[in-house]
Amino acid sequence: MPVTGPAELLATWEAGLAQHDAGRSLLLHRAARPGAGTDELLAVPVGEREADLFALRRALFGERMQVRIECAACGESMEFDLDATLLGERDGREARGPLRVTEGEWVVEFRLPAVADLAAAAATADPAGAREVLLARCTVSAVRAGAAVPPEHLAALLPEPVQRRLAEAVEEADPAADVTLHVSCPECGEATPAELDITSYLWTELDSWARDLMLDVHLLATAYGWNEPEILALSPLRRRYYLELCADA
Repeated sequence: MPVTGPAELLATWEAGLAQHDAGRSLLLHRAARPGAGTDELLAVPVGEREADLFALRRALFGERMQVRIECAACGESMEFDLDATLLGERDGREARGPLRVTEGEWVVEFRLPAVADLAAAAATADPAGAREVLLARCTVSAVRAGAAVPPEHLAALLPEPVQRRLAEAVEEADPAADVTLHVSCPECGEATPAELDITSYLWTELDSWARDLMLDVHLLATAYGWNEPEILALSPLRRRYYLELCADA
């Protein structure tokens, strides 16, 4: 993956300050795929988007991720380093075409949810409405006892076992879409599931990096009279060396 330069990353950070998770995720994905248009990024399956963001994170900040969670059973705070080398990796099991589930009198063909589908589902007011939106948008065809069923009617008609099979098929076909850690508490021994939200994690790191970098720019501009583009054009090592010289002066 080509590493986005500091000026571009600062622009991404600045644009994301006024955004929420969905907007920041799109900005980060654009940084991971320079040159890709918005429509192209919104059409990417969710697992592929997550894999791109994990790859961007590794390229920018390395393979070690520090994770903090609280035990769901006893409330103990847990902090550990995570080897992110394999997080978000796609293993070749991803579907290249429509998936099919056959259960009883039902035959349903559907595609993996894309980023735009999740955004549309998130805009609804309740989980049931979100499920209805995803079913309607992602279903290619649905047949019940030989009769076609319109996708927009599936939420009301599709039995729970069929919906469960659909969810399982999506999880199996696109495992990178959901990265969930199961962490055992050193105090009580209970395991706590924790979803690793790469958008929030990466944005927090980018925000810290950007603020530190802007402080560096301020110090070097004050000391040497250089402008921001000139300072950003320096390698991190050279910037650090000049900052040390400023501190010693």
